[in-house]
Amino acid sequence: MTDTVPVADLVDQNCHGVLRAELGLGTFEARLGAARAPAAPGTTFFDTQTGFAVRRWCPPLLGLEAHCPPARYLARRRELGVAETSRRLLRAAGVSAHLVDTGLPGDLTGPAEMATAAGSEAREIVRLEVLAEHVADTSGTVEAFLVNLGEAVHTAASSAVAFTSVGAAAYAAPEPPEPFRLRAAAGRWLARRETERRAARRGMAGRAGREGGGAPVEPELLDHLRWSAVACGLPLQLRLGTADPACLADFAAATEGYGCDLVLLYGYPHHRQTAALAGRHPHVYADLGAVPARTGARAAAVLAEVMELAPFGKLLFSSGAQALPELHLVAARQFREALGRVLGAWVDDGAWTRQDAARVATMIGSGNARRVYGLCER
Repeated sequence: MTDTVPVADLVDQNCHGVLRAELGLGTFEARLGAARAPAAPGTTFFDTQTGFAVRRWCPPLLGLEAHCPPARYLARRRELGVAETSRRLLRAAGVSAHLVDTGLPGDLTGPAEMATAAGSEAREIVRLEVLAEHVADTSGTVEAFLVNLGEAVHTAASSAVAFTSVGAAAYAAPEPPEPFRLRAAAGRWLARRETERRAARRGMAGRAGREGGGAPVEPELLDHLRWSAVACGLPLQLRLGTADPACLADFAAATEGYGCDLVLLYGYPHHRQTAALAGRHPHVYADLGAVPARTGARAAAVLAEVMELAPFGKLLFSSGAQALPELHLVAARQFREALGRVLGAWVDDGAWTRQDAARVATMIGSGNARRVYGLCER
């Protein structure tokens, strides 16, 4: 049996707050599943890799046996209360710093509450699209909007630890948009937002066009936001989703030398291309957090593929967890297990010493993130 290398400390470089409200079985299950639609009739999201992981890791922390029935687990959860449940699960995750994307809607805890519950350091990541929405709500004209937006980005940079963008990665242009194109794009976007607001007041609004907002940001405006963030010098996280990282190659090359690190989030299933892009540019980093969550038992094999292509100093952990403290815990436990198995196998083969494996485990788990985001060593 392969020995594992312990991964003691983690910095979660991209996560979200947890819900403050009590949850019933249906609501909990909806938050458990990654799909936007409910589970098919007669099925449950507990019958997923994530569901089984929650039943494995979480019940013992609430005083129950592992793999207990979901209804029993949720009854115990309600008995303890949201605050105590979150405290137990978040602290058991062993994460020393949470970098919290505050751009999601809903009654979620902010960085300060996360720090208190988890006993961790917590800093804010500013979502560029949401920042633009807030500025748009207080700006009357296109010209005022663009001036106020520039000021808002620079103000946010003074307190945030990073910026993040969740818009389509394929729109990351290798240069800022020309002024006349930017003004036209801003005008179109502001007009669409006003149309949506009027429709909402008449009760005609449909579902939001994207996670946490209304009209998707125009491509040229999104380019402006990203280049404004690059100019500030803070790390910029770009969420890939299912996009091929090749679409960011020109943007990565163009931003080299600006003093802004690019962090590619959630690169699976294009993890090999993501790792290769991180290896090609000194300021590009690859996120590993989505691998254990999406690959389950194969997480160690997929992590090993990433580590074939990217220098170990370019790899970072994140949970991407939101709403449920259970997801924070599961992400941390699964990542530790998978990385520990990969490094342990290389030690068993004689390819690595245990000392080198422990050093790389610390590097990937927390050291790289502390360096990239300017966090204090613990």
